[in-house]
Amino acid sequence: MSVRELLENINREDQTVPLAVQKALPQIEALVTSIVPKMREGGRLFYIGAGTSGRLGVLDASEIPPTFGAPPEWVVGIIAGGDRAIRNPVEHAEDSTTQAWLDLQTWQPDALDTVVGIAASGTTPYVVSGLRACREHGIATGCITCNPGAPLIAEADFPVLAVVGPEFVTGSSRMKAGTAQKLILNMITTAVMIQLGRVQDNKMVDMKLSNTKLIDRGTRMIVQSTGMEYEAAKALLLKYGSVRKAIMSYKG
Repeated sequence: MSVRELLENINREDQTVPLAVQKALPQIEALVTSIVPKMREGGRLFYIGAGTSGRLGVLDASEIPPTFGAPPEWVVGIIAGGDRAIRNPVEHAEDSTTQAWLDLQTWQPDALDTVVGIAASGTTPYVVSGLRACREHGIATGCITCNPGAPLIAEADFPVLAVVGPEFVTGSSRMKAGTAQKLILNMITTAVMIQLGRVQDNKMVDMKLSNTKLIDRGTRMIVQSTGMEYEAAKALLLKYGSVRKAIMSYKG
């Protein structure tokens, strides 16, 4: 294929992914609905995965504090092989049938927590055994997979299955499967955080003001909500450190 043909065919395959995710919406709804009340009582959400799946879980979890101002322990991503595996493959890390539960012990999970295993094939020993151990200890489990009938599904109280079909490069689950997983992860954490009140209207009122762009965005939110002049709104934002607190202080 020419470069243009390669791109067109990859794009054609990618367009099928949102439709596969759409079919899984009832399953995603069930998972989110189970997570929210537990987190309201102090529970946490854990993702476990290996390779691409593990990296996507870590990525999603790492975005929660800056986006929603939530503590980093609310959503935790754990990857087989540890943080080194985020950048470099760790040989045989995904093959362990005991390490996932050991990795979770750092956080001392309990019955208020939910552990979601991410594996495109649904056969990764690290993930399958991790969910099995969680269920044995009374911890709710979910999964995100693209393989119907995968062993992982049997270990999940709330399985999510997105059947994306064969990859453009056979077996390269970083492609359609990875895209489906990312879309589903976006849905899960965004819906959970909205349900937990970390968003007002559609505004990130609890976001961390970690750079000039976000300070400007927060200032504009305050201007829109209160009608204040820009510089006054910015001063109020910097004083209180969050859009939510600044607006609450203005409105009394």
